[in-house]
Amino acid sequence: MLDKNKKLYIAGHKGMVGSAIQRKFEAEGFDNFVTRTVDELDLRNQFAVTEFFELEKPDYVIVAAAKVGGILANNTYRAEFLYDNLMIESNLIHAAHQNNVEKLLFLGSSCIYPKLAPQPLKEESLLSGYLEYTNEPYAIAKIAGIKLCESYYKQYGSNFYSVMPTNLYGPFDNYDLNSSHVLPALIRKFHEATKQSMVNRQQSVVVWGTGTPKREFLYVEDLADAIYFLMNKIDAKDIYDKGITHINIGSGEDVTIKEVAELIKKIVGYDGEIVFDTTKPDGTPRKLMDVSLLNELGWKYSTSLEEGIRKAYEWFVENRVNGEL
Repeated sequence: MLDKNKKLYIAGHKGMVGSAIQRKFEAEGFDNFVTRTVDELDLRNQFAVTEFFELEKPDYVIVAAAKVGGILANNTYRAEFLYDNLMIESNLIHAAHQNNVEKLLFLGSSCIYPKLAPQPLKEESLLSGYLEYTNEPYAIAKIAGIKLCESYYKQYGSNFYSVMPTNLYGPFDNYDLNSSHVLPALIRKFHEATKQSMVNRQQSVVVWGTGTPKREFLYVEDLADAIYFLMNKIDAKDIYDKGITHINIGSGEDVTIKEVAELIKKIVGYDGEIVFDTTKPDGTPRKLMDVSLLNELGWKYSTSLEEGIRKAYEWFVENRVNGEL
């Protein structure tokens, strides 16, 4: 069990994932947080990160900081996605080792599994085949982070391990159409189309690809709950002794992009058509996580996809009106 009096550093605490994790730990009675914003600490700067760890000496570290984006951003800014993520994770994991951090949890992503790995994706499938090209730089960086945690455990006994979340959505998501993931992008597209149709009757919303790829989605508050559960229950030894490097976190259920689009259309209240632009890439055909290990440990998700999208849309509307997006 974690000691609630000890110091917790959540790298990326202002992002969708990091902020959800901090809210969860606060709700459980943690109040000894150490935080730095992007403006206060550049995690790509090794000297700055080293200095920060030497000053603050956190006991627990959760690495939720990363450069992230959808297909367009990943495929356009390939060098940035590789370099930035390599530097962020390398600096944090090494500094945590140097400063005797008691426990570190690193977040990977389901999109780093091989493109054609058998479904559902088992933990053992990592590095078993070719990666999806549009996502390759980000995936290579994240795989390196997972292997860093494993290697620091095997060489030094550091209590560092990784989790592999599925596609996430929720409060504080990125709704920029040039860099967002599919679900928040669709929420924004349908919302704006609904508003425009009141004026000039926009008759369709364009969705990238064929609509046939299947994706699994998890509400970010459920992810935070899973991380709190694992941080209290699991140590690095428990994972590596099983011959794996990480634990999958997801719902264990998937839907097609077309089904997601139709659900968002219903929730937003849009009455036009959905058009699929088949000239745009689909990405990986399917990404469903095998979450049997996590379920066996005693954790399952609780927020349905429809309930989660309704909550995400409510947050989007409220924060868009207030100019906070």
